[in-house]
Amino acid sequence: MTIGLGSLRRTILLVDSDPLGRGTLRSALEEAGFSVDEAATGQEGERTALRIAPDAILADLMLETVDAGSRLGERLRAQGSTIPFYIVSTASDALTGAVGFHELGISGVFLKPVDITVVIQSLRSRLDIR
Repeated sequence: MTIGLGSLRRTILLVDSDPLGRGTLRSALEEAGFSVDEAATGQEGERTALRIAPDAILADLMLETVDAGSRLGERLRAQGSTIPFYIVSTASDALTGAVGFHELGISGVFLKPVDITVVIQSLRSRLDIR
């Protein structure tokens, strides 16, 4: 199944050190019609984002360090990226880092365990997919 206009598939980059978490999200996003790429570290995520120019990025806040996910967003913005960037985090992580997310260019926060229906609806809305 494809989404959007014609056969255009929107690409989502998942950045998470947990392969099980990435796999779960990948399966659900692909089933919803998205193309998905993955990265396990912030550095790998940055390289992959610059190489493939995804339509949106979902990154775990807790990658190599406590706030590596938000730092990835900062680095991409500093390089001129306008890719919608979402943090995936536990409730406690999101609450301690929520202040200033908008200033970092972060489009939103999805709390773990993520409600994949909410993630898909949010991505479709942000990427103007009907």
